[in-house]
Amino acid sequence: MDTPTSTNPSWLERLRTHRLSTTFALLATLSAGILAGSILTRGVSGKEQTRVDTSDAKPLVVPAAASLSNGFSQIAKQVGPAVVNINTESLPKQSTTKGRRRPGQRPPSGDDQGDMQDFFNRFFGNPGGGDDDGQFGPSERRALGSGFIVDSRGYIITNNHVVDKADKIYVKLSTDPDGGPDTEGRPATVIGTDKDTDIAVIKIDTDKPLPSVKLGNSDGAQVGDWVLAVGSPFGLSQTVSAGIVSAKNRSIDEPTPSGVSQSQFQKFIQTDAAINPGNSGGPLVDMAGQVIGMNTAIYTQSMGSQGVGFAMPSNIIVNVYNSLIGPEHKVVRGSIGISFQSSLSSAVGRMYGFKNGVIVSTVTPTGGAAKAGIQPGDVIVSIDGREIKDGDDLVNDISARKVGTTVKLGYLRDGKQNTANVAIGDRNKTYADLAGNNDDDDNSPQESDAGQSKLGITVSAIPPTVAQKTGISKGVIVTNVRPGSFADEINLVKGTIITEINKKPVTDEASYRAIVTALKSKDDVVFVVHSPLQKGGGNSYVGGTLP
Repeated sequence: MDTPTSTNPSWLERLRTHRLSTTFALLATLSAGILAGSILTRGVSGKEQTRVDTSDAKPLVVPAAASLSNGFSQIAKQVGPAVVNINTESLPKQSTTKGRRRPGQRPPSGDDQGDMQDFFNRFFGNPGGGDDDGQFGPSERRALGSGFIVDSRGYIITNNHVVDKADKIYVKLSTDPDGGPDTEGRPATVIGTDKDTDIAVIKIDTDKPLPSVKLGNSDGAQVGDWVLAVGSPFGLSQTVSAGIVSAKNRSIDEPTPSGVSQSQFQKFIQTDAAINPGNSGGPLVDMAGQVIGMNTAIYTQSMGSQGVGFAMPSNIIVNVYNSLIGPEHKVVRGSIGISFQSSLSSAVGRMYGFKNGVIVSTVTPTGGAAKAGIQPGDVIVSIDGREIKDGDDLVNDISARKVGTTVKLGYLRDGKQNTANVAIGDRNKTYADLAGNNDDDDNSPQESDAGQSKLGITVSAIPPTVAQKTGISKGVIVTNVRPGSFADEINLVKGTIITEINKKPVTDEASYRAIVTALKSKDDVVFVVHSPLQKGGGNSYVGGTLP
């Protein structure tokens, strides 16, 4: 028999094995008991074996539809069919500006005053991203905006920044199908644009009358009135939001690159109706179902609605629209060629001896005021004998006058009353002079841009040296061809001279713009061209079908 000594390992090993076996057996017994208890418990109280009698439960029934309208739903039904979704595409362009900021990217240090993000600069038209010019590099930009039909023949009002620089514009009605590659919308043509008020008129072809909105008088809107904003925020068409008129005649100073403020023609209706990216160009509707404004911009720190939106009043829209559908398709405003400080302290008036009026800051040398002897420091106090209140009063009066007419200005100089007969000039030319830019293309941007947007080319008059070399003096010469454009696809190259389009003679830039402006999507376009390298060479014909 083995003895339990430290020198007998076989005995110790057997003892350890016996103890482990006893322990495992105990644990197995406990586990089995716990498991059995668990099964017994589930068997007694579990849901598997319990059935509840629901014979006394009554089925739910959908009640008959009840009309609980507060007026909003009726207005939405009335206006909604005339509100459209607008998609635009721009072919890739080579960016020449460095350091552009993409939506959502914080500005560099010291540039945090961007509360009016992308004001009149694609905020509403580009919720999907992209830089300020919509330049994605190799891909196309697709912007989203809204608009509303004002004429059953297909005339639509929207914001200029929704369609600006677009190569293709598509309009989708509420009745058009959604989804699929062939349902992007109906091709639209730009009739005219006005950058000063950010208003554009586009048109779609239709074989039957389309639903249209009723325009109201924005002067009748009062602070506190209920209004509805209708549009396509973030591409969600036929979205309606409600709010009130928060303020009227609101100005927002956003200077142009030349330093000239555009706010002289931008007097907004402020509203707290939710306006978001994509709403731009949609209508602001009163409780009579009439459009009193066009949603244009918001004040935001979050890239979304914060209850401070701005709509262009309908009375301004009507005047601009009537000019854009006219023969020249542009807005011509009068000017006398001066600049002035928009707001002055009452102390300034007391010092210079006037209560109402405008102190002239600068005088354009080629403007009517300079030719009539008006000088910086003069105080303009009346127009044709009527006292003016302030700078807005002066601008509104002068800009509405016809170019070429004259106006009698009353002004103070050194405290003495004087009068002068001043000729009214074209405001576009006047401000081009103030900016030091006499390029005539600035006078009619919608015409000069027609070739760029539709064809993808820019042109100029034939230089004398080229005319002498080729013997061709009438026509235009192609100065640039955008890659991927219609012109590029039909092999129209830089330096080509165009003398005819669709059997219509091109004698100069004006005739070229007139022909191109009339072109529409799906039109066949055929050019008669000449190479400047071939003196006296014959005609060449290039053409294709506009997308």
